[in-house]
Order: sequence, then C-alpha cells, then structure tokens
Amino acid sequence: MSNFEFDWSVVPDNMDILLEGLWLTIKISVLSLILSLPIGIIVGFGRIAKNPVIRFISGAYVEIMRGIPLLVLLMWIYFGLGKLIDFGTYWASIVGLATFSGAFLAEIFRSGVQAVPKGQMEAARASGMSNFQAMRLIILPQAIRRILPPTASQFIMLIKDSSLVSVIGGVDLTLRARSVVATSYRALEIWTAVAILYFILTFALSLLIRYFEKRMLKNEQ
Repeated sequence: MSNFEFDWSVVPDNMDILLEGLWLTIKISVLSLILSLPIGIIVGFGRIAKNPVIRFISGAYVEIMRGIPLLVLLMWIYFGLGKLIDFGTYWASIVGLATFSGAFLAEIFRSGVQAVPKGQMEAARASGMSNFQAMRLIILPQAIRRILPPTASQFIMLIKDSSLVSVIGGVDLTLRARSVVATSYRALEIWTAVAILYFILTFALSLLIRYFEKRMLKNEQ
C-alpha cells in the first residue's frame, strides 16, 4: 500500500487561480441575491394577498421552487430555457440561483409580515392611514427587524449553493478548483483549500450578521 502524502505546496502555487474563482463566486452570489430580493418581496406579498388567484400563483411558485433540486433547475434553465433565451453560463447561473432563492425569501418575507400583530394594522387604519401607508410606516419596519437574520442566513446558503453552477459551466471557485485538480492531480489538497475559502467567506459573513443584529437590538432598547 502506498504511503499517504499531503503536499500543501500545490495550494500556494495555485492560490491566484482559487482567489479569482472565489471573487467570481462572490459576484455571482451578490448579483443573485440582488435579483432574488424583488422576487421574494413580490411573491411574499402575493402569498398574503386578498386575491385568491394571486395567492395561488405565488403559492405554486414557492412550492415548485422548493420541490425542485437546484441542480435540476440550473440544468433546465441552461439547456431548456437557454434554447429560447441565450443566457450564457454566467447569467443562467444567476437566474437559476435567484429564482431558487427567491422562493425561500418569499416565505421569509411572508412570515415576517404575518408575525406583526394584526392589531398594528387595525390601529393604523383607525388613525386614518391607508393600507399602503400602514404597511410602509408601521408593518414593514417591524417586519424588517424580524426578517433580517433569516435573510442573511439565506444569503449564506446562496453562497454555498453557488458551487453547483460549475455543473453548467458557470465559472466560480468550484470550476477553478476542478481545473487546478486536473493539472496538478492533487485533489485532496485543492478541495481542502476550497473548503477553507468557503468557510472563511461564510464565517466572516456570519460575524457581520451578528454585528448588525446586536446593533438592531441596541437601537430597540
């Protein structure tokens, strides 16, 4: 049996390639989050709309997106929808991640709004506010404080899910790592480095989230 060898020197030699991939992962994740936010807000409000047709469409979207694996969705968008719209791997990756994440954000927004006591809306309406004014001035500020932590957690999940875009040729950290493994034949070392980079990125984001949560708690006191 051959001796196990762990040659870490291959990682510094290829760190520039891995860091380039990490930067591309961050770009894809941020753009996907920006695109998924309006999707989540619109669908989230659609879930609690009075119109039954809007509620049904919004609910169907959420259930379908949550029931389809992200990998399958990326494949369908790139190979299926891509025949009608030439997204390219970059935008197909972003559209797939945003569409998928938007369903989860919709549930976060819906639960955040519904968590605000109904008496708040009734009191606002009794004081002469319209539904829009009551929602904007009374309900949403309270809902935002509730949805910020789970929204940030969803962003962390989005970063990790972005590793799947390499399957359709999306250039990210995972695809860059595969190219390095193919030339260096040091899979264990490279994938260990990739795991560390993902951990550093998500852990730093977690610390940032905790910081903002503490600031919000202080402001409420």
